[in-house]
Amino acid sequence: MIKLIKNAVVYNPEYLGKKDVLIVDRKIGAIEDDIPVDCFPTVEVLDGNGKVMVPGFIDHHVHIIGGGGEGSYRTRTPELQLSDALLGGITTVVGVIGTDGTTRTMASLIAKAKGLKEEGISCYVHTGSYQVPVKTLTGKIEDDLILIEEVIGVGEIAISDHRSSQPTCEDLAKIAAAARVGGMLSGKAGIVNVHIGDSSSKLSLLHEVVKNTDVPIRQFLPTHINRNRQLFEAGIEYANQGGYVDLTTSSVPQFFEQGEVKCSKGFKELLSAGVPVERITFTSDGQASLPEFDEDGLLIGLQIGKVTSLYQEVRDAIITEKVKVEDAIKVITANPADILKLTQKGYIEVGKDADLVLLDEESYEIDSVMALGKKMLWERELLVKGTFE
Repeated sequence: MIKLIKNAVVYNPEYLGKKDVLIVDRKIGAIEDDIPVDCFPTVEVLDGNGKVMVPGFIDHHVHIIGGGGEGSYRTRTPELQLSDALLGGITTVVGVIGTDGTTRTMASLIAKAKGLKEEGISCYVHTGSYQVPVKTLTGKIEDDLILIEEVIGVGEIAISDHRSSQPTCEDLAKIAAAARVGGMLSGKAGIVNVHIGDSSSKLSLLHEVVKNTDVPIRQFLPTHINRNRQLFEAGIEYANQGGYVDLTTSSVPQFFEQGEVKCSKGFKELLSAGVPVERITFTSDGQASLPEFDEDGLLIGLQIGKVTSLYQEVRDAIITEKVKVEDAIKVITANPADILKLTQKGYIEVGKDADLVLLDEESYEIDSVMALGKKMLWERELLVKGTFE
């Protein structure tokens, strides 16, 4: 029940230097320059030499029960597997439904979230899908947020997309108002996760809601803002006005050829444009279909999003774009934890959940993963189910 990781270089995500980190059951018990082993009658000592320790990664936009279907039933994508999350250093997941709000249901989404929790990682969900009116579990957004433990927000609600329900300003304002009140009453963030498509209207509907109602700009978290250059530039303006922006890490080479902004490059550009790092997050859109449509909206190609892309883009930001480690790590740890009010996540601090990732100090490749104090992936060897310590 007690583990001691010695001599790892710790990013909190702020740089703390070389430290010993004590794990007591599911929590971080102490962080010190030196914690003597003989202070405890029984303790498992783990060597952190040559390793960088960071908080466990939060992927807050994953199609955990699969997604897709834009090319009919044969294009439905598979659900998330625990091993994929762990190989990507992900210890906390937020599940969404996406396009198909008919055969992908809230009951299935919550059941999958509970299954992932039983397997050892933390999992939450947003209520609803692309469609408006929002299809909830209980019949009301507020009730889902207040009564269902796993539900922490709403979405992904689609706008600026030919697949959306074409919601009006009033529609979106009512959704945000319900999410806000439900969040206040339950102590949750009540964030509205907004899918932004390729339409030339970009983020205009969000601006309209903020301008004409009392809903604050930070009630929304627009995602996929790096899908094309025009939307990305609109995202810079939106973030500099106080909003959050989320960049999607899953992609394929032809999307970049068509103008998609690579996450690591976009991150550096956002920072250069004066956007505070705290307003930026990355998500993988894992298990989603990555459809390619022609100018008439006809499907011409489809790939599957990968959760392992989340850290790959953060690593590229560190290695290739020379972004500071602490800033790069924040977009998948502290920032989503703060925005989504996941108060036990995102930081290496005494009393927080012991969700930790160890990276190789030279290559910054993932070496080991601990979730809620359990060794889930250690020195790149996946622990077989039933052998969790």
